[in-house]
Amino acid sequence: MALKSTIFRANLTVSDLDRGHFAEHILTLARHPSETDERMMVRVLAFALNADERLQFGRGISTVDEPALWVRDDTGREIQWIEVGLPDERLLRRACGRADEVIVFAYGGRVVDLWWQKDAATLGKLGNLKVFSLAPEDSRALAALAERNMNLSCTIQDGQIWFSSGETTLTLSLRTVYPQT
Repeated sequence: MALKSTIFRANLTVSDLDRGHFAEHILTLARHPSETDERMMVRVLAFALNADERLQFGRGISTVDEPALWVRDDTGREIQWIEVGLPDERLLRRACGRADEVIVFAYGGRVVDLWWQKDAATLGKLGNLKVFSLAPEDSRALAALAERNMNLSCTIQDGQIWFSSGETTLTLSLRTVYPQT
């Protein structure tokens, strides 16, 4: 018998001063049995950083034809494809061919740099790809906020990220892996 996903619910308030997006999002997250709290919470962070009324979670970690998150227009065309973790190079090439913009939120410390170096020659040619890395201490701190029912807030201003749950506020930073500026 297959294990079922665990359902998490989050009320996420986003105040993105950089993009002018201010909204409350009611999220239902299905955490696959093989998914960690860390990955799930990085998905929530990715949602907050790209919040849009059309942004949706993909069907899950076991569905290879869908990203962690995406934005599609009314015709079903993929505008934004968002991955979390260290996705396969072939998946990213395919995603870049399908979507206007592909964003990866990688985490895991040193393994992020090793992952990028392995396929940098190929992935560096994809003009619609952006890769960001979250520090290991930041992704672990996010994981510690995971609860079945969460009230979260995320404020983004001048590239700074504040992520809160209850009395806990994290100051997070993303490192741009690609494109280099």
